[in-house]
Amino acid sequence: MLKVRGLGKRVGSGHGARVLFAGVDLDVAAGEFVAITGESGSGKSTLLNLIAGLETADTGSVAIAGTELAALPDAARAAHRRLHLGFVFQAFHLLPYLNVADNVALPLVMAGCPARERIDRVMQALAEVGLVLRQAALPRELSGGEMQRVAIARALVHRPKLVLADEPTGNLDADNAQQVLALLRERVDRSRAACILVTHSASAARLADRMLLLSPEGLSERRRD
Repeated sequence: MLKVRGLGKRVGSGHGARVLFAGVDLDVAAGEFVAITGESGSGKSTLLNLIAGLETADTGSVAIAGTELAALPDAARAAHRRLHLGFVFQAFHLLPYLNVADNVALPLVMAGCPARERIDRVMQALAEVGLVLRQAALPRELSGGEMQRVAIARALVHRPKLVLADEPTGNLDADNAQQVLALLRERVDRSRAACILVTHSASAARLADRMLLLSPEGLSERRRD
């Protein structure tokens, strides 16, 4: 589902320029859950942005569902991202003026999904995360755990092939973090999407099928302690 070869990124300019990472190779199959860890500032979020086509790599290539991102013009790359990718962020990124149901519906609206089908799929997604009764609530009326469950529903409602989760429990307490991670893993498994979880948490990473460590030299397998 995902094929990354020789990916590299530099940051800064002039004498202050440095290699953030280089030579990143990664294959993720459909239904596989991969965790990427690394020191603060190692470029974990940047790597996700490169995979999503939101930033441009200095070297290397990214292919999702058999399509190489660099071969697509900007508009086609954005359309490919909307169709094939789902995102879960640390800061939730729910639109404050939309209720729960409308936030979850956004990927379907952008994909041009018919209204009747859109309603059915949103209700199904909310049922799967236990939030049907909160469908009319605004984000400010939700707890942190509820907001992240909404974000998971939104990330999966359009049935993406790849889910990118960037520190999804960073703003949650330990109990909510455990529940959200378990829910994310369950929903991804059921959808058969590939998933990349970026996290600083060793306990979160252990939920994955594979644990990888990002360093300036690239990705390496990380043993389970």
